[in-house]
Amino acid sequence: MSSNSDTQTDADRVHIFDTTLRDGEQSPGISLNAGEKVEIAQQLAKLGVDVIEAGFPIASPGDFEAVQKIAREVEGPTICGLARAQKGDIESAWNAIRESERPRIHTFISTSDIHIQHQMRNTRDDVKAGARAAVAHARSYCDDVEFSPMDATRADVEFTAEVCAIAVEEGATVVNIPDTVGYTTPAEYARYFEDLYRHAPSLHGVELSVHCHDDLGLAVANSYAGVLAGARQVECAINGIGERAGNCSLEEIAMLIKVRHDAHGLSTGINTRELARASRLVSRLTGYVVQPNKAVVGRNAFAHESGIHQDGVLKERATFEIMDATEVGLDSNQLVLGKHSGRHALRDALEQLGFSVDGAALNQAFKRFKQIADKKKQVTALDLEAIVSDEMRERAQSHELAGFDVEAGTDREPLARVRVRMPDGREQSGKASGDGPVDSIFGAIQAATGVEAELREYHVAAVTGGDDALGEVTVILRDADRSASGQGVATDILEASARAYVRALSNLVDGAGIRRSESGSPESAEMAGP
Repeated sequence: MSSNSDTQTDADRVHIFDTTLRDGEQSPGISLNAGEKVEIAQQLAKLGVDVIEAGFPIASPGDFEAVQKIAREVEGPTICGLARAQKGDIESAWNAIRESERPRIHTFISTSDIHIQHQMRNTRDDVKAGARAAVAHARSYCDDVEFSPMDATRADVEFTAEVCAIAVEEGATVVNIPDTVGYTTPAEYARYFEDLYRHAPSLHGVELSVHCHDDLGLAVANSYAGVLAGARQVECAINGIGERAGNCSLEEIAMLIKVRHDAHGLSTGINTRELARASRLVSRLTGYVVQPNKAVVGRNAFAHESGIHQDGVLKERATFEIMDATEVGLDSNQLVLGKHSGRHALRDALEQLGFSVDGAALNQAFKRFKQIADKKKQVTALDLEAIVSDEMRERAQSHELAGFDVEAGTDREPLARVRVRMPDGREQSGKASGDGPVDSIFGAIQAATGVEAELREYHVAAVTGGDDALGEVTVILRDADRSASGQGVATDILEASARAYVRALSNLVDGAGIRRSESGSPESAEMAGP
């Protein structure tokens, strides 16, 4: 927990509402299966978030299943399901979250005239009636109901205040003010809150929330301005992922509140030492690489190139660092195991990292560890995280890489041969030549499975430093109007590439890919959410 949390009153506590699994998963190319979503949700619970917006249950059967699974299995945070201001959405959200210890329904409707006229094609009176009916219906199922006037920062503040007052009258416990398209500025946002309180005094009796997008790079600044103006919930996502340019970054707003406690006297319940692990997990499972200079959790966040800076830090860390890398968990790359370590040592190391692995799962992890340890001099905590996450993904896939080899030379095209285990257990083989060994492997996988897809993105990154580092490959495929991603980890980049491609193809075939319009947004713009 934050070091200040024990001394704070309720009025000084900022609640963290994580939307990685809802708004974050709407990022183009991200396609998480139910198991991966539960894995992220478990880490969010360990991180100490107050609310997990687990998804948009009405969006698809897969989304409903994932939200329901999180509600059943994840303890601690409130589990929230998003719903448009429509009866069917609200019923679907409730059925998905009803088994949670702390369920919340989050319903929304636009209040900006541009949305009312051009997207919804109705009137302000329709919006007021829709908000009233939606909140009342949600409250008939659930005591904890959140209401959002979508695109609020481009809407008339008096009308938005009127709609929010209606939501409070019908029993909303949280009112969220979204900057849906990342349009506002910190000063404007703060004034907006002041005006809302003036026009709708009943808002003083509920918790106000902020949800800011990063289209102009102001998501964290705007969220902070909203908090200073009285909001006590921040909606954010790990690594700032989300629609278009993304959301307020959870790690950045959490550390801003913690480090600058002297300026505002506020705190969160976030266990900041879990931030780096949460960032790595989300990056690994979504395929969205964290930029090296990303604040708080980037690889270079605590690196110093300048000689003046290095000299200062060596003499006194505080000269050029306003926080310690250990505060966010960036000190976890220490040596954990060597090639002679046994199964018991591996299990202990994994438990230290928060993984509970036993039985067949431990045997498989140990087998993979030995394969890696034979090729690496040192196996670090980051390596183990990557190995275990990779094995978890393997068990969730309907298709599996059974083997491959590549013949290559300077005077001929590479020839790849692969074997893929199909959903029915049969192995199918394929071979292909291409522009290089990776292209040949991808062609051979298509030949083996009989499934063709367009390669949209291919990324390679090292899990740790050194010439024996594990390679982590991300592949994003597209087929018609769906896209899906897959990741693979191995010391051999060709093997990691093959694993990643098979998993992306498997997600595409299994329907885990997100159906999208040509603009890259979900099929129905109205489905996008606050």
